[in-house]
Amino acid sequence: MFESREIHIGSLALGGNNPIRLQSMTNTDTMNTQATVEQTLRLVDVGCEIVRITAPGVAEAENLYNIKNELVKRGCNVPLVADIHYNPKAAEIAAALVEKVRINPGNYTDRNIGKIHFTDQEYANELEKIAERMSTLIEICKKHNTAMRIGTNHGSLSERIMSRYGDTPMGMAQSAIEFASICRQFDYHNLVFSMKASNVKVMVYSTRLFVQKMIEQGMNYPIHLGVTEAGDAEQGRIKSAAGIGTLLLDGIGDTLRVSLTEDPEKEIPVAQMIASYFPRRKAPKADIMLLPTTFEPATDKQLFVPKYNSTEDYQIREAARYSKAYIDGQTTEIADDSETALDIMQAVGAKISKAEYISCPSCGRTQYNIQEALQQIKAKTKHLKGIKIGVMGCIVNGPGEMADAHYGYVGAGKGKITLYKGKEVVRKNIDQAEAVEALIALIKDNGDWVEEEK
Repeated sequence: MFESREIHIGSLALGGNNPIRLQSMTNTDTMNTQATVEQTLRLVDVGCEIVRITAPGVAEAENLYNIKNELVKRGCNVPLVADIHYNPKAAEIAAALVEKVRINPGNYTDRNIGKIHFTDQEYANELEKIAERMSTLIEICKKHNTAMRIGTNHGSLSERIMSRYGDTPMGMAQSAIEFASICRQFDYHNLVFSMKASNVKVMVYSTRLFVQKMIEQGMNYPIHLGVTEAGDAEQGRIKSAAGIGTLLLDGIGDTLRVSLTEDPEKEIPVAQMIASYFPRRKAPKADIMLLPTTFEPATDKQLFVPKYNSTEDYQIREAARYSKAYIDGQTTEIADDSETALDIMQAVGAKISKAEYISCPSCGRTQYNIQEALQQIKAKTKHLKGIKIGVMGCIVNGPGEMADAHYGYVGAGKGKITLYKGKEVVRKNIDQAEAVEALIALIKDNGDWVEEEK
């Protein structure tokens, strides 16, 4: 049996000199204790310092006890994070068992009922209701010294926030700051915050805005960085480096995760590369948060070793090095027509030259082979310049978090897929064996298909 440990993973100071900590997430069924433990151990072996595990329901949350106990028996004390979306009870159970719970404000306590306008009083009343609903979780976290990550994701904001700010970086930042204020009402401060999006600019701008709001209100909480649903291969690595690298250059970031539609163990070496390129900086000042920020080009002597150890190293370094200039509007071109240069420009929205894939890394909620599906879809659609396709593990991540996608391929149950055109459902519960061809047919039916040049 294990005891709760005082691991203050939510108490880092913004912009301090603490090392950046690396995180990943298991993609096993949380009810499969052995598989989850084995994957966690593999992640730790390659350098993962914080492991997130999905807990969509009470049963999964309760089984975190068995997972944690087995890890401790095997000499592994890595901090665990319970990933919570819709179930407050699961969060409360997990908070007594693991070091941190992650909640998404947009789908954790807000209730979406089709309301599109809130008066000032109604808006304030909703915040009071949220505080009341969160009070139990906060008290459990305080009792067990459990940290909480408030993870605001683009595309999953509540109706309350959408009514005032829309699906915007400002809306994401405001949602997080409101939840921070609620926690502070209960004198609870063991917090971490993240603003995630598959759109690199949205991720950067929302994080900067949140930090700016924290500074204005005298708050100082650690920031978790990540470009969600980044995809795989070169494109996924470049998108991750572009967003994370830009914010690290700003002096922002305490923990990070690279989200790839690959085995979780492959995320850590990429995260290690990105983190190694940037020394810890002084705390950011409010004036550097303005959009765009002032950009001062970094030289190789200042930040970068003028030599690449591998193709992957080259891709990630260049993305981290140049993306801030694009995002801050200082340049729109790069003197290079290589595939890596084109991918960097596409990642930050400077130049579109190919198809783009918004694809989640999968987790225990995914009930089909998402890696195989992504490869099949890419093989058939990579020539469709400018088309964005979302390939998502489950309804939690789609359709909201593939908000920018033209078409969506979303897990709907064991071996079943639902197709989207934009945010609208087109076909439900297609067998996975037939779903890729059904997606191609959908693209053709909507006039977005062109034949690949031979």
